[in-house]
Amino acid sequence: MGIFDRLSTLLKSNLNDLISSAEHPEKMLNQIIVDMRNQLAKAKQQVAAAIADEKRLKDQADQEFKLADDWDKRAMLAVQEDRDDLAKQALLRGQEHLEHGQQLASTWEQHKAETDKLKQSLRDLNDKIEEAKRKKNLLVARQRRAQAQQRIAETMSSLSEKSAFEAFARMEERIENNERQIKASAEIDDEFSGDSLQRDFKALEKGAVGVSVDNQLLALKQKMGMLPSGGTTTNKAIGAGQRDDDEVHAEIERPGNETKR
Repeated sequence: MGIFDRLSTLLKSNLNDLISSAEHPEKMLNQIIVDMRNQLAKAKQQVAAAIADEKRLKDQADQEFKLADDWDKRAMLAVQEDRDDLAKQALLRGQEHLEHGQQLASTWEQHKAETDKLKQSLRDLNDKIEEAKRKKNLLVARQRRAQAQQRIAETMSSLSEKSAFEAFARMEERIENNERQIKASAEIDDEFSGDSLQRDFKALEKGAVGVSVDNQLLALKQKMGMLPSGGTTTNKAIGAGQRDDDEVHAEIERPGNETKR
């Protein structure tokens, strides 16, 4: 029974404390399960030996009872042959076997009761080992989750340092300054390089394009009926231009302005 006591103590130990203190909890738990299985195998061998002893006692008791019955039959045969002396000896021998068989049967019953207890203890031990295996898987999963949480916490702690964020801010500011310098350089190149006269005519051409677009817009509105049809607007503009020219000529022809011509 010593092996069962040791295994029971092992199974009752606090596996959570073992995980918290072990360097490699998963390896330790796996080794414990292996040790338990080895202890279980030894316990099975001991129980098997006890069962074999119990069966041997049962066979010996049965054999003694059979011998006692045989000697009873021989005593009956001696009586039939008028050999009372042999019949008495046969009865005595049969009685000896009967008593011996009864003693063996009593020992067998006690041994059988102990063997039944051992088999039940073995079943309980096997169930506990299976439970330990299931609990081991759960504990290993918890340990892995705790390690993952620890790694995440360490990563977050390193990211929360001011130096990292300050370095990031400095890099962002440096990039923004580079972008502003590139834009300023481009503006200077456009304004102070090349032919200035050509740039002025390009500006005029852009204005002409704008006027052309305005004329196209007016034509589209006239087509859609949003403005009076015909050349009213254009004529008005032409008429206005003609009146301006007449006024200029009249001003020139006025007395006192001839010298100006």
